[in-house]
Amino acid sequence: MDRCALAYEYHRKGYNCAQSVTAAFADLTGWTPEQLFSAAGSFGGGYGGSHEEACGAVSGALLVLGILFPHTGEGDMEAKRKIYALSKDFRRRFFETFGNTRCGELLKARPGLSERTKAAQRLGITGHCDIMITTSVELLEELLREQGKL
Repeated sequence: MDRCALAYEYHRKGYNCAQSVTAAFADLTGWTPEQLFSAAGSFGGGYGGSHEEACGAVSGALLVLGILFPHTGEGDMEAKRKIYALSKDFRRRFFETFGNTRCGELLKARPGLSERTKAAQRLGITGHCDIMITTSVELLEELLREQGKL
């Protein structure tokens, strides 16, 4: 399955960046795409379209991590440390790729394609948010492979 292409297609159909990223991982989460669309609906556009906060592609990836590495047990500090470390690692990777994780700042900078956006290049994608989405999926897949989830 090409999750990068799937996320790109979701975005082309009108789903926001967070929804597009999360739904591309429906097969791993055990949630339906519709459930993931619902859960991620408010995270697009830097939280509800404000473009002031986190990039929706980042928020979507963090939501997937939270589902796959749940911290649900009261007092389960190991699970809490694990999800925090993975979230921090993902944000670092995204920041190293684009120089920011905030929607508005990314929109101003328009980082575009680079040697670190291989999926976008492979798919012939040039749109700003589409590059963020496909690269977020690509980075998340890399992290999940390292964690033995792929």
